[in-house]
Amino acid sequence: MSIDLIDPKKHHQLFLDSRALVSEQGTTRTLHPPKRCGPLITGGIQSRSAPLWNPDEGRYEWWYNGPQARFAISHDGEHWEQPSLGLYESNGSKDNNIACDPNGPGLYHIVRDERDPDPNRRYKALFGSSGRDGAISPDGFAWTPLPSSFIPSQDESQFVYDPYTEQFLAMVKQPTEWGRSVWLATSRGFDHFTAPELIFHADETDWENCRQRVRTIIDDPAYITPPIVDDEDYHAEIYNMAIMPYQGLYIGFPTVFNPIGAIPPPATNFTRINQIEMAVSRDLRTWDRVADRTPFIGIEPWDGENYGTSQLLMAGAPLVREDGEIWMYYNALRIPGSVEMYQRFNRCKELFRLGVAERHFADPGALCLAKLPPDRFVSIDGDEIATLITQPFHWRGQDLYLNADARWGEIYAEIQDAETGRPLPGFWVPGEEPPPFTGDSLRAKYEWKHSHDLVFEKPVRLKFYLHQARLYAYWLEDRGVE
Repeated sequence: MSIDLIDPKKHHQLFLDSRALVSEQGTTRTLHPPKRCGPLITGGIQSRSAPLWNPDEGRYEWWYNGPQARFAISHDGEHWEQPSLGLYESNGSKDNNIACDPNGPGLYHIVRDERDPDPNRRYKALFGSSGRDGAISPDGFAWTPLPSSFIPSQDESQFVYDPYTEQFLAMVKQPTEWGRSVWLATSRGFDHFTAPELIFHADETDWENCRQRVRTIIDDPAYITPPIVDDEDYHAEIYNMAIMPYQGLYIGFPTVFNPIGAIPPPATNFTRINQIEMAVSRDLRTWDRVADRTPFIGIEPWDGENYGTSQLLMAGAPLVREDGEIWMYYNALRIPGSVEMYQRFNRCKELFRLGVAERHFADPGALCLAKLPPDRFVSIDGDEIATLITQPFHWRGQDLYLNADARWGEIYAEIQDAETGRPLPGFWVPGEEPPPFTGDSLRAKYEWKHSHDLVFEKPVRLKFYLHQARLYAYWLEDRGVE
């Protein structure tokens, strides 16, 4: 009998999809949005790159656009300084943090590549507003173009290095019959990229969600309504998608574009809301949407000062800190239209109603941070009684760890023969009654009476019993690791 095995020793097993499970009963899945920590850098700026750690300088570095490519540094990733670089003149002075030639093509993405043995290629970047061209640099400021690295793209894209396949991934925006969509180009050496292939687009469910979400914004007075609302049945599209290689998965963060009103020529676009959802893949080509497409970072009601009330887009892939906490840097835009649009199409009624000031239009966007505990994207929840059975795996003496919340309940774990599904003697529920997991822990070792005997010749699988508890992840670790 052929058995497809998972590897909980190599990767924590998450529940963004159901592929690590054989079955589940009485369970529900819950998406857990990150905790927003407020704006980090304000002033109407944006970035499509996350901060980079520079081990030589012992600091984080962040290139962003505002409007030129600019530079900031931080020692903790949360408090940022904009040092004077003295490189380029602006308003008659070089006392600024402009990082790239303002007359050049414009820096769009940047990564620091510690794997490249050539220090002159330490930084790699994609430049351009229509299409992307690669360039390399020893320091992130002096760039050498790579003439064969062009990637066709519209105005949006995302970029990341994939440690699984050891290649660079460029997720570019190109049109399809589904509207704005995500295409993938790859490169192993960064000097040349493959032709983009379609990997992700909107569908009828996104269109229906668009109808409901637009109606919510228009009907709820707590939100800022755009200056143009024309009640047309516009279709949602995928604006861009950052991708995070994580625990053997590819976690996507698509920004879903929800049009509200058509902007007349010459500025032909839409008033809209953009929200960040989640998707997951194991091969970069086939994607599952997570948690019924619930927004992971959704727009907020207007409170008089906050950002993120109109559009949200990831600033590159999230960072995993040394303690496992996941930091998500994102763009938050506050006003869904210009002053002129509100004057022309709304007579500024919405601005008056909510007390929006002129200074808010001078500072329309910020770079923000949200934090998530390790692995806690999605939980499998059990109420009175729920069970889930994992896919088979080899167990050769490691300890079992859980990331779980059972403050008001308990979790039991049973070890079964993978082929027969029968509980193994000494590791079954009920009967041997192993002690349950209780409490709330990011890393709790689960132990049976016979935990010293966790070496099995044949593949096994786990059956979890959940009672008023949430399970976020499980994995195996070699003994002695604490």
